Parts: sequence; C-alpha cells; structure tokens
Amino acid sequence: MEEKYLSRHFGIDKAYNLDVYEQQGGYSTLPKAFAMDTDAIIAEMKKSNLRGRGGAGFPTGVKWGFMPRDSDVEKYLVVNADEGEPGTFKDRMIMELDPHRLIEGCVMTAWALGLRTGYIFVRGELQLAIRRLEVAIKQAYEKGYLGKNVLGKGLDFDLYVHSSAGAYICGEETGLIEGLEGKPGQPRMKPPFPAIVGVFNKPTLVNNVETIAAVPFILEHGGEHWASMGIERNGGPKLYGLSGHINKPGVYEAPSGITVRELLERFGGGMREGSDLKAFIPGGSSCAVLLPESLDAQMGFETLREAGSSMGTGCITFMDQTTCMVRLSARLAHFYHHESCGQCTPCREGTGWAYKVLNAIEAGQGTPDDLALIQDMITGIAGNTICAHGDSLVIPVRSYIEKFGQEFEDHVQNKRCPFPRWRKMRNTQRMSA
Repeated sequence: MEEKYLSRHFGIDKAYNLDVYEQQGGYSTLPKAFAMDTDAIIAEMKKSNLRGRGGAGFPTGVKWGFMPRDSDVEKYLVVNADEGEPGTFKDRMIMELDPHRLIEGCVMTAWALGLRTGYIFVRGELQLAIRRLEVAIKQAYEKGYLGKNVLGKGLDFDLYVHSSAGAYICGEETGLIEGLEGKPGQPRMKPPFPAIVGVFNKPTLVNNVETIAAVPFILEHGGEHWASMGIERNGGPKLYGLSGHINKPGVYEAPSGITVRELLERFGGGMREGSDLKAFIPGGSSCAVLLPESLDAQMGFETLREAGSSMGTGCITFMDQTTCMVRLSARLAHFYHHESCGQCTPCREGTGWAYKVLNAIEAGQGTPDDLALIQDMITGIAGNTICAHGDSLVIPVRSYIEKFGQEFEDHVQNKRCPFPRWRKMRNTQRMSA
C-alpha cells in the first residue's frame, strides 16, 4: 500500500485530539523547522513544486517569497477554508479529521515568514470543522504550540477561527480579506496584492487549507522528496474528491499526475451499474467539462490545460448518460448568479440573464435565437469583471455548448427536455409549486 501523507490520520480514531495526534508523531517536526531560517524554508517550498491547492495553482514557495522580510512589519496569515466550489469537499476532511496537521503547518509558516497572527477563514456551513478547529487550537495553546514564545523558540503566534457568512465569493482571496475585516465580501482590484496590502492593510499570506497542511511533510522529508511524488511542476500527493454517478464517492489521496481513469477505476470503483460515462468535470464546477476520450489525462495544472480544462481543486464529478447538460448549465448559472457579490455589472446582471435563458431552454420554452443569445451573453461577461467569478460561469457553460450543442438544439426544436429523468423532476416541481 502507498504511504499516505495528507490523509494519514483520516482512519485513526479521534486523531483530531492532541494526544492522539502526538502519538502519531504530530508536532515532532517543529524543532526541525525552528532550526531553519526563512531562506532555507522558502527554498524547500520552492523545491517541493507545491502548487496552491485552492484552485489557482500558484507555486507556493514563490508566493511565500513575495512576503516582506522586515521583522518589524506586522504581517498576517490567512488560511482559506471557505470551501464553496460545487463538487469540492476535500478541505473539510482535513479540518474535521486532522485539524492539528493544519495548525502545525500554520505554526511553521508563521516561523518561516515572521507572522504573529493567523486566521482560519472557514465557510459558515462547516460547523463540525469549526468546532474541531476551535477545540484543537485550545489544546495547542495549552501545550505551548501556540501563544507566547512557542516551545521557547521566541515565536509569538496567535491563531483564530473566523466563521464566514457562507458567501462563495469569499473563496476569492481579496473577497475573503474583506469578509474577515467585517465588510461585505466583495473582491478588491489587484494590484496591490495581499502580500503587500492585505488584511487590515498589512502584508498578508493567503493559502488554502490543503496547501498549509502539506508544509509539515515537506519540511520533514525535504522539498525534493515531495516533488518526486508528482510530475513536473506539480509536486507531491494530493487529495482528490470523487463524486457523481460512481460506486465509491469520497476523498482519496494519490500522487499529482495520476490519470483521471485510474482515479475513477481504482478509487471510485468505476461507474455505477448500468451507467456509462458521458462527461466529467476535473476540478470543480468552474472548470470546462471533458469527454471520456480525456480519461487518460493526468491530474496536473499544465496537463489538464492541454486537455482543454483546468485542475482547479482536483475534485472530479463524473456524469453518466442520464445527465441533461442544459439543466446542469442552468443550475450552474443560478448558483453563480446567487453568489455574485453584485459589484460588477457584467457578472451581476449577466449571470442572472444567462440563468433565465438557459432555464427557459431546458423547460422547452427556448427559441433558436436563444442559442445565439446565450453565446453573446457569456462573451460579454468573460474578462470584464474585477475577479474571476463571472468567468467561473462562462468557462463551463461555453464548454457544455461546444461539446453538447445538439442537446441544446434538441431542447429548442422539440420543446422539451429529452431526458425522462429530468422531465419528470421538472413536472414534479411544477405540481408542487
């Protein structure tokens, strides 16, 4: 069996408690980290080829290198735990089952960059994760892993859990910072970037939960070892969330660069009986859909880009032949319209308009002109907003139309959804309305 890193403690009873975590070797790497200086730690992070695990995939070591080195400057760590991408559910596993791993990573990051305060910004709906983190942080304070003069090494570091209001847009780092400051979660214009002007207008490092949770292993085994467990420019193992019409949905750890086919067959147990794979989304709802012919694509940022999509969060949704792609498009448009912060007109108005048109097409009320209209609308949204929220709708919907255009045309021509399952569901919704 392959050695586990990020999910090592997932199957251990009460590993979220400090005593169990320590029995498994938890916090044992802290002395090694404290013996390293900033340059050495950043060098190891760069060697590791660890990419941001929240979706953007920016090289972690490079991002750390942007932070000011002046020890007199007040700096902050913000852990992005606002996991709200539809189809993504990996970070919550770390927070619920192995919160001390995340805390240990925060302490090491604070030591490396001279940070005195950290916030874990958690999606409000993840109540179990919030409770587990709060208990774990209290335990860490009592044991001297947090607070004044951590382990006698001269580090003063306080860590807090901040519960968000549940807005998807707070997953964008500047929208998250605005929310943390008590303001509406509306993304800021960049530059300046958070490493220069972040929370409370101070330099801030924003990293995803899984990214910070990988730090203890990288510093324990070395950056080159972590890089060796992946492919070029995509180092280390990763947590993959598998969902959809498969036999064994769940969160699984596997190397970066593993193929989608192996994840489906080896971990996901294949498609359900009687189901044939129609399409899959490789990294959360904002990614372009791919066809079965791309099953042998490797899970990496460059490799999936070559396949016509993106790595995103690395959480894959598999869909069988009963899936109505028009309905899926309409549901996504509804989600992105609901979650728009409203700051940019193309996103605020365009996502809602797209939902109305797509919903009409799916209901059999669309016209041939609507097919051209939806293309024109999403073109008007793309690239015309402060953040990438609008594009998060444009990219998948455009791919659905490109790859399943006939389904959209059939809805318009036949004045109904050709998939009995969805037709029955819509009729039921109408009767209960």
